[in-house]
Order: sequence, then C-alpha cells, then structure tokens
Amino acid sequence: MSASNNNVLDVEPAHPEALLARLRSLAPGDAGRAAARAKVIDWYLPMAMCLARRFGGRGEPLADLTQVAAIGLIKAVDRYDAARGVPFASYAIPTILGEIKRHFRDAGWTVRVPRRLQELGPQLATAVEDLAQALHRSPTTQELAARLGVSRGDVLDTMQCTTAYRPRSLEQPVNGTEALRLIDTLSGTDSGLDAVDRHETLRWALALLPAREQRVIGLRFGGDMTQAQIAAQLGVSQMQVSRLLTRSMITLRDAMRADVTPPVRGAGRAGSAPAAVGVRPLADR
Repeated sequence: MSASNNNVLDVEPAHPEALLARLRSLAPGDAGRAAARAKVIDWYLPMAMCLARRFGGRGEPLADLTQVAAIGLIKAVDRYDAARGVPFASYAIPTILGEIKRHFRDAGWTVRVPRRLQELGPQLATAVEDLAQALHRSPTTQELAARLGVSRGDVLDTMQCTTAYRPRSLEQPVNGTEALRLIDTLSGTDSGLDAVDRHETLRWALALLPAREQRVIGLRFGGDMTQAQIAAQLGVSQMQVSRLLTRSMITLRDAMRADVTPPVRGAGRAGSAPAAVGVRPLADR
C-alpha cells in the first residue's frame, strides 16, 4: 500500500469529515479509497439506523428499513462533495430519509397505487389540517382541490387510496365489539337467486306451449295427478297424455337451456303463462 493510502487510513475516526474530503482525491479503483469509504460508512451507520427507527411501527419490518437506510447512506457517501462546504450529516440525512420514503412509496403498498396519488396523499393531509383551522370546519372536496391545484377527481381518488396502504383485517371487530367481525358483514352467494331465475325462465317457457299441453303440465306437476287421472279428466287415452307430457317436457327443456322467453309477457301461442295452475319449477320437483 502506498504512503498516501496509509495516510488516508491513519486519519482518526473522530474526524470523518477529513476522511470524506480525502476520498475525492483518490481514484475509484484505489484500494485505499475503498477502505476509507468503508470506514466512513461504518462511522455514520448508527445515524442511518436511528433514522430507520423513526419509521418503525408503520407496517414494514425494522430490518428492511435498516437496510434501506444503509443504502441511502452509501449513496450519500458516494455523491457527497466536501468542496461545497456543506456538513456531511446535513447532506446525508435528507438522502437517507428520501430513500426510506421511496421504499414506502414503491414497496410498502398492498394495492398498487399511482405514484402521483401516493405523493399527493401527504399534501392532502396537510391541506385538510390547514383549511380546517382557517375555516373552522371540515373543508370541501372543491376547496381542497383548489388549495392543491389539482382536480376534484384527484382529491377523491387520493382519499380512497389512503386505505390501500394497509387494508383492515377481516378479523377486526366491528364497532369495537368482539361478537361481530368484519368478515361477518361480507355478503355471500345467495342460492335462492338462482332458484328465482330458474322459476321465471320456466314460467315464460310454459307460455310457449299450447293451452292443452299447459293444462296437462299443470295437472301433472301442480295437481300431482297420475297420467290415468289426467286422461279421465280430459277424456283422452293415457297414451295421449304420455305423448303430450313427453313433447311438452322436451320443449321446456330446450327453452330452459336456451333461456328462451317470449318477447311480450303472456304472448305465447296459448295467450298467457299458466300462473293459476300452480306449476312448480322443475328443479323443485
């Protein structure tokens, strides 16, 4: 190692600013520069860790925040120019904080939110507080938009995005009670809606049948009569009743599968749907 390199490394740790000043005079590939750079980073690392702890408890692991702060410190060391006369800490602290905030902006959101809305969030919070104090009431959306110089839609979108950073747990109690959780308030699938849909489709499909076939269907499934009883009531043979039922069921099946309905209510070939015979949906038989 050269004498100049030894002089660099012999600088006392109590004078990191002097070591930073000497870094600029060393070539990037110089072994002494790498050692001096590592020494400066190690000296200021506790400061970076302290800044990371400020953001603890906001949903991100402290270990991750510490790593991000260390990256910010390394960037500050590499970019610092002692010739400008600015103390290193004054330059490094905003750089580290910016890196941490960028981490929250880019990686900390559960739902991906446009960057402009992420950046508008803190500005909106400040505007709400300032206007509330000035107006002695909650500001309107239009007033907030005028204050920030953005559209009313941007304000509304930003307000909605405030819950995207960390969604509430579905196990969270509702209204501070332990008996009812948030998941208990979510709607589920209502199988009854499908039954209603099938019933309505069948009702209009029946309107496609001739009046005689509608009556046979009504007596068989609404009146729960046998084919022999239907034949006796209509004055026809049981074979004819069987054929009518078979033909009617095929027509209904095809209509149900195709979801066919008459264009006008009650406009079937028989004139109207047989609502009075009390026919039950096929799925309920």
